[in-house]
Amino acid sequence: MLIDFFFALRAAKLPVSVREYLTLLEALKAQVIGPSVDDFYFLARTVLVKDEAHYDRFDRAFSAYVRGVEMRADFTQDVPLEWLRKRLELELSPEEKAAIEKMGWDELMETLKKRFEEQKERHEGGSKWIGTGGTSPFGAWGYNPQGIRIGQDKGRNRSAVKVWDQRAYKDYDDAVELGTRNIKVALRRLRRFAREGADLELDLDDTIHSTAANAGLLDIKMVPERHNKVKVLLLMDVGGTMDEHVHRVEELFSAAKSEFKHLEFYYFHNCVYDFMWKNNRRRFSEKFATWDVIRTYNKDYRLIFVGDATMSPYEILQPGGSVEYNNEEPGAQWLQRLTQAFPKHAWINPEPQGVWQYRQSIAIIQQLMNQRMFPLTLAGLEGAMRLLSR
Repeated sequence: MLIDFFFALRAAKLPVSVREYLTLLEALKAQVIGPSVDDFYFLARTVLVKDEAHYDRFDRAFSAYVRGVEMRADFTQDVPLEWLRKRLELELSPEEKAAIEKMGWDELMETLKKRFEEQKERHEGGSKWIGTGGTSPFGAWGYNPQGIRIGQDKGRNRSAVKVWDQRAYKDYDDAVELGTRNIKVALRRLRRFAREGADLELDLDDTIHSTAANAGLLDIKMVPERHNKVKVLLLMDVGGTMDEHVHRVEELFSAAKSEFKHLEFYYFHNCVYDFMWKNNRRRFSEKFATWDVIRTYNKDYRLIFVGDATMSPYEILQPGGSVEYNNEEPGAQWLQRLTQAFPKHAWINPEPQGVWQYRQSIAIIQQLMNQRMFPLTLAGLEGAMRLLSR
């Protein structure tokens, strides 16, 4: 029976191996869970999924397998927005509601599949097509005692059996906006541990070996604690066009401070010039010379820029191009000095990657960063951390 489940996961592009599948079968044979679909879900996810980034994909594949949804309707299709444009909101009396018949699950899904194949235009009212303001089981702003809500911002009658616009574990998908927890997961790819300091942690393996070699007399062995040895220099763009990205950058900053013991950070505006700062309220009175930053931190530090790289090209290429003061040297020269001083570097851009090609300044920054620019998504952060860990 579960061989189909295995192939369903592989069809969903999940990296599930035969060994992991056999481990799942062994766990079921040992009856480590009861006869519950929920228990099976958590067991299967624990055994088969080794990366939290794949949780969302596993969730969809599991749902399609258990419910048979995938065989009846393709929930990855986009419903044309015109079909769901609101013009009226249907209100019915209790008697009229009672007269509308329900469909069973199988019939509902099979009918939805047929509607996708047949429907070519927008519909309003009525009881058959995907649309608005009617008694069809598919659409928005109407009424049906058991339907699929599509394109409606919130529930009205609380009778939908499926909501097209909602999916569990969405935050783990590669291209979605991130939360602090997701960012921590991605940043952990950069961690490198080493043992240092006093011997405070029990070395269980060595203790067992030494005790056995000592004729059974307990011989306790201790080792230093493991600490994260990665050093990060974080330079963050602030103000101007970055204002709309404040929340996401704050999440990234919070996660970085939590994950890296050796973290140093500074602010800049649009492009790096001859000074940076740590406190935005005192940025002109408490400056840190960029030359001093370069000399203070050695090449062991991973240099990470965070900024939308959206500015006038003159701010990068022209002396005096800064919007705030008359800089003697162009920002491009300072970026080159920083990337030469810290060979392991990357730029994280919160702007959607689809607009990068339309911003001349982004193209210039990409060239100066040796094409090491990544979007602020889970996949982008993982790519940046993978590059910095080499």
